[in-house]
Amino acid sequence: MENRSDYKGKTLLITGADGFIGKNLAARLRAIGGHEVLAFDVDTPPERLEAYAARADFVFHLAGVNRPKDPAEFYAGNRGFTEHLLTLLERAGSKAPVLVTSSIQAELDNDYGKSKREAEALVFAHEQKTGAPALVYRLPGVFGKWCRPSYNSVVATFCHNVAHGLPIEVRDPAYRLPLVYIDDVVDCFLDALEGRAPRDCSIPGFCHLTCDVYETTLGALARTIESFRDSRASLAVPDMGDALTRKLYAAYLSYLPTDGFSYPLEMHADARGSFTEFLRTPERGQVSVNIARPGVVKGNHWHDTKNEKFLVVRGEGLIRFRRVGADEVTEYRVSGERLTVVDIPTGYTHSIENVGEGELVTVMWASEPFDPEHPDTFYEKV
Repeated sequence: MENRSDYKGKTLLITGADGFIGKNLAARLRAIGGHEVLAFDVDTPPERLEAYAARADFVFHLAGVNRPKDPAEFYAGNRGFTEHLLTLLERAGSKAPVLVTSSIQAELDNDYGKSKREAEALVFAHEQKTGAPALVYRLPGVFGKWCRPSYNSVVATFCHNVAHGLPIEVRDPAYRLPLVYIDDVVDCFLDALEGRAPRDCSIPGFCHLTCDVYETTLGALARTIESFRDSRASLAVPDMGDALTRKLYAAYLSYLPTDGFSYPLEMHADARGSFTEFLRTPERGQVSVNIARPGVVKGNHWHDTKNEKFLVVRGEGLIRFRRVGADEVTEYRVSGERLTVVDIPTGYTHSIENVGEGELVTVMWASEPFDPEHPDTFYEKV
């Protein structure tokens, strides 16, 4: 999170503060601190809005209606409430910028799109009349933590259902959809708050998101989210080098049930101790935890290409090396009292011995996941 201070001391009004975008924005603003947040939502006494409008230095107008039972509610909740808010601002003589979340569906000829388009027009007219900047964002599908499933976000629905063991329905796997991540949207809004909202040359004009908008298909989205569930069994780490995957995974984790945060690992245990794989990736290798009882020696093997890093986190250990074909033995004494990483080069047979009185716990990284068909492991005593 960036250090932002240009708007410290300002009073910020958020309508729809209890909605998906509103919750995330309000949480970030409160975490940053240094200003007053006036949160207005469905549970706020309606009469407070007039006082809030009179005090606000900047308005985040995020309130709206997405899934009403009666289409008339689109116009009352989107156009009507916007008109009411702007009237209160004008009556107070406010020049506060008004940032509005609209939708790319405003381009469509349905009731939701029409109501959002009419709300946009009111904000632009308010700017022309009062000089208060109109900052209108037509958002694509926004996803991330705290988005309500089975409502108006396919990502939220897929994440919730997969995380809770429920089925998902993909009617058209090839259907393409644009997506934007909630934290990126919040960053864009904070930029706008600081006067850095890029607008079209047309007057009035819409604001451009200064963050990445991702495009994917329903089929690819479903496969990606299902792979997050499956990764607990495979120990695979999602491709964090792909920005969309990284952000989808962050969103997915927020939908886990509170009794489902943990999962067991398969421990390969015997009289010597245990060896447990923790994470594996094709690009970054494998992480495991090795536990050895006092006096136990593990290893006594070498690798052609696979290389490793050992980190003792508890106990006392002695790591020995001997280059294959040579006689000289090199030793490293390691301890959980002083964390030290030891590289395991190729072509050196190596072992680790527990020379302490308690268990020796070692975190081990290997440059590639273990493949039983190509183990690249040759046993030879140090």
